Amino acid sequence: MSEKVIITLSRDEALVLCEFLSRFTEQQQLDIRDQAEQRVLWDILADLESALPEPLAHDYDEQLQRARESIRDTTA
Repeated sequence: MSEKVIITLSRDEALVLCEFLSRFTEQQQLDIRDQAEQRVLWDILADLESALPEPLAHDYDEQLQRARESIRDTTA
């Protein structure tokens, strides 16, 4: 199992993100309906960029591909 990365959200941020992701699950479309959704996504991105060295690695594309493969659902 991979090393964990922990991101902390305020309750308000978590509520806004929950609604955003719930809409995506229902509609299969990512659309920003409120600037607060965009703000939460930007803040999460900033936290991830601070926590992850991989985006600056010379082999980032390969690391990303391996990560996608390890997470992707397998089909029978």
